[in-house]
Amino acid sequence: MAYVISDACVSCGSCAPECPVEAISQGDTQYNIDPNICIDCGTCAAICPVEAISPGN
Repeated sequence: MAYVISDACVSCGSCAPECPVEAISQGDTQYNIDPNICIDCGTCAAICPVEAISPGN
């Protein structure tokens, strides 16, 4: 199950360089995680300063 980024994202960019599979990219208003690439490691959630990243449903 891929992680997801909520609307709480402030587009700080701290998550993208931490992703070991480069599943995170900058979108129009916030960063996005590609569920087809995400390996569910949780590294991005651990680094997010506003806790905007969580396991998907």
